[in-house]
Amino acid sequence: MAGFGDIVQKALYLGVGLAAYAGEKAGMTFQELRSQAQKLADEMVERGEMTTEEARKFVDDLLKQAQQQQVEETPEKKESKEPRLIEIVTEDEQASSKAPEDISKLREQVQSLQDELRRLKRE
Repeated sequence: MAGFGDIVQKALYLGVGLAAYAGEKAGMTFQELRSQAQKLADEMVERGEMTTEEARKFVDDLLKQAQQQQVEETPEKKESKEPRLIEIVTEDEQASSKAPEDISKLREQVQSLQDELRRLKRE
């Protein structure tokens, strides 16, 4: 049974290594990834470390994980590559966009909130 434990351990290390490699090579297509994973799995089958069914399942699982990681990372990468748009609005532009009545109402609300805050701090 110790041989089987070694095979499982090697398969786990291979999976972690392939996942790390796949992450580094994000630009690599899934077809290239499939062929490289298949080559590694074939080598393990030739050495007797894995059966053909285990190798097939391993390659399929690896490709599913790579696809899921790419789907999860795609929106973040797009956001991080594009610069944020910042709009600078001067006071003159703000005043012209709102009616004078609105501005006076807002100032009154701000003043009343400041008064309320001062009253609460005293209590």
